Parts: sequence; structure tokens; C-alpha cells
Amino acid sequence: MSDKYQDFSRSPIGKFLVKNLGLPSPMKLERYTEGAPLVDGTVLVGGTGRLVESLPGLLDTLGITSATVKPEEGKVKGLVFDATGLTSSAELAALREFFTPVMRSLAPCARVVVLGTPPELVSGSEKVAQRALEGFTRSLGKEIGRGSTVQLAYVAEGAEAGVTSTLGFLLSPKSAYVSGQVVRIGAQSTKADVPVADVFRPLEGKIALVTGASRGIGEEVARVLARDGATIVGVDVPQAASELQSLMKELDGDWLTLDITGKDAPQRIAHHLKEKHGGVDVVVHNAGITRDKKLANMDDARWDSVMAVNLTAPELITRELLDRGVVNDNGSIIGVASIAGIAGNVGQTNYAASKAGVIGFVDSLADDLASAGKGITINAVAPGFIITAMTAAVPFATREVGQRLNAMSQGGLPVDVAETIAWYANPASSLVNGNVVRVCGQMMLGA
Repeated sequence: MSDKYQDFSRSPIGKFLVKNLGLPSPMKLERYTEGAPLVDGTVLVGGTGRLVESLPGLLDTLGITSATVKPEEGKVKGLVFDATGLTSSAELAALREFFTPVMRSLAPCARVVVLGTPPELVSGSEKVAQRALEGFTRSLGKEIGRGSTVQLAYVAEGAEAGVTSTLGFLLSPKSAYVSGQVVRIGAQSTKADVPVADVFRPLEGKIALVTGASRGIGEEVARVLARDGATIVGVDVPQAASELQSLMKELDGDWLTLDITGKDAPQRIAHHLKEKHGGVDVVVHNAGITRDKKLANMDDARWDSVMAVNLTAPELITRELLDRGVVNDNGSIIGVASIAGIAGNVGQTNYAASKAGVIGFVDSLADDLASAGKGITINAVAPGFIITAMTAAVPFATREVGQRLNAMSQGGLPVDVAETIAWYANPASSLVNGNVVRVCGQMMLGA
């Protein structure tokens, strides 16, 4: 589905109007294609801290070319600054000293990553300096433009070796619609990082359950996880059986048709995964519905159905899988929240409550899973305006506003959500636990 305004803004008359009227100018985002390098260009590395010396080696394992000195000619495709060594507000000047001279040397769709220490794990002036990094990266994300992104990754002391998969995601086109986000690595984990044999097929030999898999975001999640080597077990309602079976046959996967809100659904899913596949490595709770009405007009059916599908079912299914030991060690549980659960939305008190509940679900389990010592993680994505058949039905004016009110002035694609989920699912992301990352192009409000 094309973005008609974006197409218009690149036409001769569109360029003229955009320039003279100060209209949004959304750039065509670079997205990952199978077989391509993670980064097509050079990443400049700088800073002083725990990671700076190891960064070139870590990037090299991903096939990413790095440098510590800005090339005299040409553009750089990425910047990584190690800020873990900043221990006072006075030392924050190092950010300007590194970034200001190189900002005009960035190629379109460049990637910027700042590495810090989780503020909750330090104190005093160091805590002040590390917390300041959030304001810096979020602001830079809103001014960098040209399809580029800016992220902050807080790396706990002792978790340095577990940063590789996150760098691979944040520096590559896989994170095209993710910007202004804060990721925590090792802050809620007691498990060592898990190496993978092939960085391009990290899920080889793994089993991935995807609910709501027949279409939209769920279909794209299934495709991306299969690309990364996983055997997909798709779940959807009986009404979608034909589409589900067709997709799973194409991906050489397996399927199960049921209503996830059914009383016996958790048991049926657990039994199927255990008996047919010996367990599951990745659980993606993607299935979701909307039943919008302002609260004054909200009836029981609208409220209850949204809560049952979006929140209660993922809770019950997850608990069944964990209690019966169906989730394999070093497995990954991933919820799909929404920007509506963070910023709210008119007419969506039921939907927003359910999606905020998904974030609470992550918060409630992250520490328990870490202390269990099996390496199982739980994280969530929070999509913003993602262009799907459902959003195509939104009134034109509302749709246009929804697409433009972010730093990239455009809507995202289902693959953007899928790539973020694939990063969480990567066994090498075993130190990424308890995170909620917004896939929203960095919304100007509420994000």
C-alpha cells in the first residue's frame, strides 16, 4: 500500500510546495533485504568507556566496517558513541565534541547509537550524566532527518558481550521505523549471552509460535522469523483457516486453528507444541482486535472481547506454557502492545487499557524469568501508525495526521514490527529482557 503524499512530495511540483510551504518531506526509508549486508557503509566509533575498545571487533563479527577517524571523503552510514565513561554533567560535553563535527557527514538513512550505563545501577553524578543521555538521543532523533534514526542502549556492567545482536539491529535497515528508543541490556538478566552460529539465520532449528498469523503484522512476523531460520507454528481463528494454512505451507510451517480466548486454548496450544515439536523457543502474542467507542457508549461486549483477546489470552497462554515447561531454555516471549497503551487514544479506552496491560505483563514477568535462571526473556513492541488493510479504512484526514506526526513524517510497515520482534527472538539477545520498544517513527507526542 503506497503513501500517496510521500509519492507527491517527491514529484517536481511536490518538491516545490514542500520547500516553499514547509510541508513534511518524508524520505523513502531503507529496509533490509535478505542477503544484503547489515550496513552498507562505514560506522564511525568513538567515546570513552567500557565498550569502546571492543566495539570494532563486535562490529566485525556482524560484517560491519568501522573506523575511529572520520574519513576525509565520503559519507558515514552510522555513528556509535560509548558514553559509559561519562560520570558527571561536565563530561556530557563529549557528546557535542564527537557528534557536531560529523553530523553533516552522515549518509541518508544513517544510524546513530549511544551506549550508556543503566542509571538505576549507578549513583550520584554518574546517575545524573547517564540519565541525561535520554534527552540527548530523543532530541537528536527528532532533528536528524533524512530517514536516519537515533537510539540509546544502556548496557549493564558485565553485559558488554551481549550487545552484538542489538547493535546489528539498531545499525541496520531492520530498524528503519524505530527511533528515539531506549534499550536496556543486562539490567534484568542473570543469564550469559548466547552466541549464534549464523548471524543471518540465528533461529535455525528453533520453533516459533505466532498468534494471529494469517494476515497483516502476524503474517509478516511469520515470514521474517522463517527467514531467520525458525519453524513457524501459526495460530488463528477457524474463519482464517484457509489463509493460515496457505501461508504455513509456503513457509514449511505448522498451524493450529482455534479461538485463543477459548477455555481450553492454552492447554491445546501447549499440548500441540509439546507433542509435535518438543517445545517452543519463541512465543509471539500478536493476535489483537479493536472495538472502538467512547467510554460513554462502551458496552460490555466491546470491552470484554478486546480485553479477552489482547491481554487475558496472552497471560493465560504464557502461564500454561511456562508451568508445563513448554518454553525451552533461552526462549523468548514477545508481546505486541501499542502506542495507544502509552499515549492513549480517543475512543480506545478498552484497547489502550489492554495494550498498557501488555506492558504491565512484561514488567510483571521480567524479573521472575531472570531469577529463574533458564535464560527465558520477555519483551514487547509498541507499534505506532502501521500501514495495513485496517488503517486503510481510517478516514483520510485522520490517517494523514496519524502518519505525519512522527519524526519520519510517514507510517510504518508490518515488516518494521516484525524485524523488531526478530531482534528480541534472536538467541543472542538473551540479555535483552523487560524492554518495550516503540515502532512508531518516534512520534512527536507521547513518545
